[in-house]
Amino acid sequence: MEKGPAQIEMEKLLTAAFAPTHLAVINDSASHHGHSGDDGSGESHFTVEIESTAFVGVSRVMRQRMVNKALGDIPGERVHALAIKARAPAD
Repeated sequence: MEKGPAQIEMEKLLTAAFAPTHLAVINDSASHHGHSGDDGSGESHFTVEIESTAFVGVSRVMRQRMVNKALGDIPGERVHALAIKARAPAD
């Protein structure tokens, strides 16, 4: 499956903000086709797996807030659902 504009933008924003040692932005939209929040764009549901030294000593909730902040208006505005798995290298 080709990457769409939202997925590409999320990858760029997260790379710039966190210089991750691991980053996977996974489009889960196909498994939510026809469900609430599916806008037909093919980019409504995502999982972000990110590992960065920026998360060392930071709580799970704060890590999620940091990721959401880096993504700006994408979560909730342009993407219906975003699952975030943020970890530090030693986690």
